Amino acid sequence: MFFGILPLLAACGGGRSYHGSLQCAPYARKITGVELQGAAYSWWYQSRGKYYRTKRPEPGAILVFRKTSRLPYGHVSVVKKLQDSRTIIVDHANWEAQRIDHKAPIIDVSSRNDWSLVRVWWAPTGKIGIKRYATYGFIIPNKS
Repeated sequence: MFFGILPLLAACGGGRSYHGSLQCAPYARKITGVELQGAAYSWWYQSRGKYYRTKRPEPGAILVFRKTSRLPYGHVSVVKKLQDSRTIIVDHANWEAQRIDHKAPIIDVSSRNDWSLVRVWWAPTGKIGIKRYATYGFIIPNKS
């Protein structure tokens, strides 16, 4: 029997995933209490009618990334703090393979400042990554 957070971070569906066993969705579920399952990108659709969804970040919100060839299961990050109108600070798992990142910046690079396109902190380089990632928006776990 396992104790602690590691068994909660096992891949969705019981198997290993694209980046191994530590996954963003189980991590986000553990720290927010949302009752959503499966691939991270599917959380946006699953949350409809169950949780409040918005294009504006707030502490505790879950940013849902779209599925892409680079993110075949999408991604989710949990907002810890708003730094300014274009920057949030998040905690998330498996952005860097098999690692939990705390206090990682994400920058809104969308033309309308609607958080539909972002760049994410990449710890190995110590700076914001150059790739842009499309997102759906934010799920607010404590509002419906």
